[in-house]
Amino acid sequence: MKYKLLALDMDGTLLNSNHEISPKTEEWLRKAMAAGVHVCLSTGRSYDEAVSYGEQLGLDTPMITVNGSEVWRTPHELYHRELFDYRLIGQMHEIARKKDVYFWAYAVEGLYREDNWDPSLLERNQWLKFGYTTNDDQLRHEINMELQNLSGLEITNSSPYNLEINPEGVNKASGAAMVCKLLGLQMSEVVAIGDSLNDLAAIQAAGLGVAMGNAQIAVKENADVVTASNDDDGIALIIRDYILTEE
Repeated sequence: MKYKLLALDMDGTLLNSNHEISPKTEEWLRKAMAAGVHVCLSTGRSYDEAVSYGEQLGLDTPMITVNGSEVWRTPHELYHRELFDYRLIGQMHEIARKKDVYFWAYAVEGLYREDNWDPSLLERNQWLKFGYTTNDDQLRHEINMELQNLSGLEITNSSPYNLEINPEGVNKASGAAMVCKLLGLQMSEVVAIGDSLNDLAAIQAAGLGVAMGNAQIAVKENADVVTASNDDDGIALIIRDYILTEE
């Protein structure tokens, strides 16, 4: 079998518009697993927001969360965690305050937004990711420009309306490389599927990079294959046509 690891983004990819795994997609994922393919959730979500879907599929394989800031050896055993310098979190929060824009920050200790932000936690918490959301394209561009002036950042998105920031060099590709090391595989044996800019590094690094039919244009342009949308079982088609095929 040419491909032995299936790295799956969740929102907009594995999950349909109802945030569910469709019966057809689950059926084909279980066929892949029965054939010996490792199925790895690869998501911008936190561990707590992702693990139940792994449990639904019966996964006991590695998992990538928070865009690669955490890699799990199994769904319940942490292998690696990459933390932000708290000073960068403080600088990004200051941009959010100055621009009066919605923000969120993932820490090991929880999810923080305007309603529960506490400056005293800045030095105490273990920070993983920071994000902004706005439908104002100009404002989002201005924030992005300010972020460019800070060093040590990996800037992507999980929708056209947000910015997601991880420590520099931390992304789903670095996470997939760690998973390959754990499993004794090469990146050439990986199929990476996604729809947003936080999937781009993995799609470019994988043996087969797949963009969903609902993916952002830049993702489609850099993928090897564009499949059907997340509401039309795009993952199932890739398993059928590219993974469970006789070489």
